[in-house]
Amino acid sequence: MAPLFHRFPRRPPDCPIAPEQCEEPYADAKARMIYEHLWRRGVRDPGVLRAMLRVPRERFVRPDLRDEAYEDRALPLAAGQTISQPYIVARMSELARVGPGSLVLEIGAGSGYQSAVLLELGAQVWGIEIVAELADLARDRLIQLGYDRFEILHADGRAGLPDKAPFDAILLAAAPESVPPALPRQLKPGGRLVAPVGPPDQQRLVRLTAGPQGVRTENLFPVRFVPLIGG
Repeated sequence: MAPLFHRFPRRPPDCPIAPEQCEEPYADAKARMIYEHLWRRGVRDPGVLRAMLRVPRERFVRPDLRDEAYEDRALPLAAGQTISQPYIVARMSELARVGPGSLVLEIGAGSGYQSAVLLELGAQVWGIEIVAELADLARDRLIQLGYDRFEILHADGRAGLPDKAPFDAILLAAAPESVPPALPRQLKPGGRLVAPVGPPDQQRLVRLTAGPQGVRTENLFPVRFVPLIGG
């Protein structure tokens, strides 16, 4: 079945993803994700778009949900956790400005999907996941897909990972009511922390940037994540 790019006649000519790059399996669904859910909603980083194309999201969801893997919505995982919608994964990766050689800490590794996108961007990734079952599954899945330069740790992510700091970027895939104070201290100068913050009905995505005068905070847009659990 050929990719249905003819369904998207207004594809911007300067979009860096060409039709022939979108291969089976799930080619039609991937095409729709890239053009409808990412590009047309403002994701412009060509590295992020290519990373999102290369990662087989269907491998990170439950087998009974694989046909829904490229829809732009969160999907359930074990223990009440979720895999974030593709748009949010792409935007957080773009906002964190991750590239080759970046040292990245991910809090709430979940299924390992965001970790895979970061790895495709060339980063070295430390993922922390408090649910042991998810940590084991994420680690095994990333190994099976041939990724390296990562560690998935079963731990409470609120303290970060000080023995591996400082990081170029820290991403949170679950929402604390406020940013744990240990995390910004583990950024390199110029490093970015991207996280959902706030109670369930009032969460916003924020970006903290470490600078010579302290940490600068940007409040970006409303989001809805599962709460960050831990001590």
